[in-house]
Amino acid sequence: MVISVPATSANMGPGFDTLGIALNIRNIVKIKRSKFFSVSIKGEGEKNPRLKGNNIFISIFNDYYKNLTGKIDKFRFTFYNNIPLSRGLGSSSAVIVSAIAAAYEAAGVSISKQKILNLALQYEPHPDNITPAVMGGFNVAVVEKDKIYSLKKEMPSSVNAVVVIPKRSISTAHSRTRLPKFYSKDDAVFNLSRSSLLVSAMFSEQWDLLKIASKDRMHQNIRMKSMPILFEVQKTALENGALMSTLSGSGSTFFNMVHESDSKRVENVLKKRFPEFEVRAVAFDNTGLIIEN
Repeated sequence: MVISVPATSANMGPGFDTLGIALNIRNIVKIKRSKFFSVSIKGEGEKNPRLKGNNIFISIFNDYYKNLTGKIDKFRFTFYNNIPLSRGLGSSSAVIVSAIAAAYEAAGVSISKQKILNLALQYEPHPDNITPAVMGGFNVAVVEKDKIYSLKKEMPSSVNAVVVIPKRSISTAHSRTRLPKFYSKDDAVFNLSRSSLLVSAMFSEQWDLLKIASKDRMHQNIRMKSMPILFEVQKTALENGALMSTLSGSGSTFFNMVHESDSKRVENVLKKRFPEFEVRAVAFDNTGLIIEN
């Protein structure tokens, strides 16, 4: 079988742990039954031997496959990793949802995308990355009694993303420890109002509202201070036509949404201004998780 899952950008400014969007950068896993267990990694992480010995995908896959079939069978796993690791583009969410889906497929047990989402919560308690990874498109997602409730907006081809990917990672767990335990009412209302406007603007395709709607007071500035050049990335993108420019997840990647007709120009401006970073114009993904037998 072949399993593929898109990259994601979460939070999108004010939508902390709630909003996420899928990008057409895909991790692909090929799985074959075999006489011997083997793991091959190509692309991101291929030079890291620890990923073979401590592979989260295989751990999740084996647990579910054994529970579903009562057996421990041998497989050959080939990973084609295109999503940058630990850069705020949902690499861990891609691993989690693809492992669950692959185990069910290998066991011959059908499973819905909604159930995959709910099962993924035990590994990733925030739905902002796992929901677009499974569903594709732009998603608003909340958790209620161990179940994800979400709405999806398919993204038109008239808009693209331009992502700026530093070589250095920002730890999600560490960055969360730096966030305040309490927020003022003014800050909470600020984010609530902007997040509400952002969702309305996305669903109604009123892109001109995104620059205002994507502002945040809860997490972005605190996280960006660990890599101050990100403030300049955001400023440069917005001054050169980006519709919105937000920290992707906890970073270090920056997500910029642009008109498709502007994507190449914005990409080139950011490449020239930040030659030490990888800058990539990518389409949005509306499909999410794909399983092919």
